[in-house]
Amino acid sequence: MNIHQISVFLENRTGQLAEITGILAENHIDLRAISIAETADYGIVRMIVDNTDAATAILLNAGYILSTTWVQVIAVPNEPGGLASVLKALAENSIAIEYMYSLFTHGDHKAYMVFRVSEEDKFVSLMASLGVAVIPAGELGIR
Repeated sequence: MNIHQISVFLENRTGQLAEITGILAENHIDLRAISIAETADYGIVRMIVDNTDAATAILLNAGYILSTTWVQVIAVPNEPGGLASVLKALAENSIAIEYMYSLFTHGDHKAYMVFRVSEEDKFVSLMASLGVAVIPAGELGIR
């Protein structure tokens, strides 16, 4: 089944993601997935949200440049090689992948996000001060 994805073009400057996610939050739009690609001058934020029509209208009204695209979502086997077998089948059938990203994993009413940051110690301290748990690998089944 096709799902609408919203792609928003953003100026590559500090705070842009905070602004766009803040606008969505203020309007009770829940993110289901987010992917960010960037160049030196601009970024593209691809999102799947719980209400595409409302989010699109809100973001357009706020002055953002965006487009919507149909995407497919599949349930990849949650086992070693699960993704590899899907990708192998796509390759064997000459189906090109333009891009891919994951949806949020929910557990105990929390969405898990992955960050790569320049200052890990500072990041961990900040999260602790905000009461945001930094999840250990074992809790996610990572050895």
